[in-house]
Amino acid sequence: MYHGSKATVCLTIGSLLFSWANVLTAKTPAQELASAKRIIFILSDDHRYDYMGFMGKVSWLETPNMDRLAREGAHLENAYVTTSLCSPSRATILTGLYAHQHTIVDNQAPNPGGLTYFPQYLQEAGYQTAFFGKWHMGDHSDAPQPGFNHWESFKGQGNYYAPALNINGERTQYSEDVYTTDLLTEHALEWMKTQGSEQPYFVYLSHKSVHAKFAPAKRHKGHYAGKKIELPATFEQTKTNAYKKLLWPEWVKQQRHSWHGVDYMYHRKLDLHEQVVNYCETLLGVDESIGAVLDYLDESGLAEDTLIIYMGDNGFSWGEHGLIDKRHFYEESGKVPLLMRHPKSIQAGQTIKAIVNNTDIAPTVLSYAGIQSPDYFVGHSIQQVTNGKPAGDWRRHIFYEYYWEYDFPMTPTTFGVRDDRYKYIRYHGIWDRNEFYDLQEDPAEMHNLIESPEHQERIKTMIRKLYDWLEPSDGMQIPLKRTIKHRWGDYRHQKQH
Repeated sequence: MYHGSKATVCLTIGSLLFSWANVLTAKTPAQELASAKRIIFILSDDHRYDYMGFMGKVSWLETPNMDRLAREGAHLENAYVTTSLCSPSRATILTGLYAHQHTIVDNQAPNPGGLTYFPQYLQEAGYQTAFFGKWHMGDHSDAPQPGFNHWESFKGQGNYYAPALNINGERTQYSEDVYTTDLLTEHALEWMKTQGSEQPYFVYLSHKSVHAKFAPAKRHKGHYAGKKIELPATFEQTKTNAYKKLLWPEWVKQQRHSWHGVDYMYHRKLDLHEQVVNYCETLLGVDESIGAVLDYLDESGLAEDTLIIYMGDNGFSWGEHGLIDKRHFYEESGKVPLLMRHPKSIQAGQTIKAIVNNTDIAPTVLSYAGIQSPDYFVGHSIQQVTNGKPAGDWRRHIFYEYYWEYDFPMTPTTFGVRDDRYKYIRYHGIWDRNEFYDLQEDPAEMHNLIESPEHQERIKTMIRKLYDWLEPSDGMQIPLKRTIKHRWGDYRHQKQH
């Protein structure tokens, strides 16, 4: 199989044997790994890392089943995605590669073909595999994909109500009162119940929620009516021009009044607090989905030997720096919820501080299945930092990439590197400031220290790390694609090619 991306990248298994200074250089042998007979990966859309009840960010937010997962398993409190956007993030999860390697760099970039998805390795090892929900990885197709014995998906972003599912190649239209989150969960549980008690299986339950335009289940509508969030510390600065003294980039100011800004969000005059309420009410359906899976496992006696992973595909801003949505490399965009439970091998109630990212999902699933990861994976099994194991040579840095989109020209091409304290953000193709933050002293990313004399050597070191990451992985080219259309996300230049 060809595991890389298009010809310009020319990835092969041999060329992906990198010598990373910041990550482990050796894989844990499969025979040393505790296996899980059943593995369930639940993915949500646009769920930011701190919008879970136990995090305490929003006092009125209720996520009892996410709270339960954290209580009965492990909370990875420093989990990130390498690109904060649906298709690139999902492609990275499935391939174990960075976006510049698999080249599905945005929601329109075509799948180059020849990619290997990690469930294919599970199939080869005797696992039955099933996919339910949002695929949306480089195109809008709902067609069955390699690696899955059972398939249920919808086109593109799908709908919250009245979904049309492609079930193993046959499309079924559901009625207006059918809520997609509930339907996917019901079908996943029905499929699990058909598997014998000795049959290993893998379920990929991929929710549309909580993607805009938010639509909660009818039973949840109004649950948080009238609630408000505390506005972030960085909400006003691009409105008052205080951002200039803080040395924020000019593009952030410009984006405030745009599709992804608080003053003209989604090209409408919307109330931020009402949108957050809709978001949180929609999130209740995802939490109940997790609860339904947990209840089934408990009632059927399967919980002990079942690994559950819950993750968001990217974060989401709610007013930080005057922005909404994702794409940028501020914490609320790049950081995601990540919870794991496997009673057989994961000690309950852990908070894991190691920096992990979505390149680690594929090797983690394979390791819990007792399968050796292929050498071309760029991530590593999270199992290596659970249960108080010393971090040792675990990565000290994570990297970030986002490529400018024709439909959403407000956000520039972005590269970033973050360690356990500092973050450097570098922009490409725009005449503007880069950014550097001390996250220990400034967790809100208020004070850009890019000109601070005391940090210049550290900044140069982080720039070198960026290039040390990109160069060996063929990341020095900007992936381009054919785009001949009007860009619908740009209200300033409508009906222009």
